[in-house]
Formats: sequence, C-alpha cells, structure tokens
Amino acid sequence: MRFGAAGLPGVYLLDLERHEDERGFFARTFCEREFEAQGLASRYPQCNLSFNRRRGTLRGLHYQAAPHREAKVVRCSRGAVHDVVVDLRKGSPSRGRWMGIDLDAESRQAIYVPAGFAHGFLTLQDETEVLYHMGEFYVPEAARGVRWDDPAFGIRWPFAPMVVSARDRGYPDFDPDRYDG
Repeated sequence: MRFGAAGLPGVYLLDLERHEDERGFFARTFCEREFEAQGLASRYPQCNLSFNRRRGTLRGLHYQAAPHREAKVVRCSRGAVHDVVVDLRKGSPSRGRWMGIDLDAESRQAIYVPAGFAHGFLTLQDETEVLYHMGEFYVPEAARGVRWDDPAFGIRWPFAPMVVSARDRGYPDFDPDRYDG
C-alpha cells in the first residue's frame, strides 16, 4: 500500500500496490504492520457497508464522542462518492477545516480518517456502496454529527443533495464550546 498525505494533518489517501498478471491483479487493502509503521490506528474491530440507491444521497457528517472516538478507513467499492472530512479536534491547527475527495470503485483509492474528525459523503452515482473499517465499535449513545451545510465549515459539495435523512438534516451547527468528541 502507498500512503499519501492529504489536505489535512493526519488524513491519508491510500493507494493499492497492484501485482498484475494475465488474470488481473492482486493487492493488499490493509496491513496492520504498514499502518503501525505510518503511526496510524491499526485496530479495526468493526467493518460496515453502506448501500445507497440514488445519486445525490448524503450521509453525514458523523463522529462518535469520546471516549469512543474512531479512526476510519473508507473505500468506495461500487459507484462513486464525494467524501468529506472535517477536523473537529480541540487544539488542532486545522480545526474547522475540511477537505473533500472523490472516491470510486475504479480507482480503488481509500481515505484514512483520524479520530476526532467528522465524516460524510455524497453519492455521485446510483447504486453506490461504501465500505468502512471502524477503529471502535459503534456505540449508539456516543453517535454525534454536525450539519452537512453548517456555515462554519463552508463545505463546497459538487451539487445539492437530493436524499438526506431526518437525522442528518437535524444535526446542530458546530459549537466548539460544546463539542464532546
């Protein structure tokens, strides 16, 4: 695997090292030793799959509150998404900054999202699947979020979402004084 620094401290883009032959290719998508060598979380007790029927479906911006903060490795395994991460970490020089990247099944690129970031995505194609490796178990009481269109962040999505859950629409604006991540 190749680890490339992304637009925010601690966020990495992960590219496959393909070993190709007449059959196609083989590539490692995760290696505990390689993640540890990069100083990244290497324990992933839970893996989730998100299937999204329609282009324009937005999920996020989600995080878990301390002490259940989680790192994530996110890969689009079918279709395409515009993936967004927002640094919410107290004391971080990039707190409140965001970055977005398109992930798709064709490139097979993934993004490493450190603990303390909110994460979400907007589907760019119908029938899109996103695979998440989660650094902590899901704890419903610790589930939190901030609004995808919070003016404090000024996220520039590629287009307006067409499908947003009531939960995601109802998240509050980010309040740094009340953040419990």
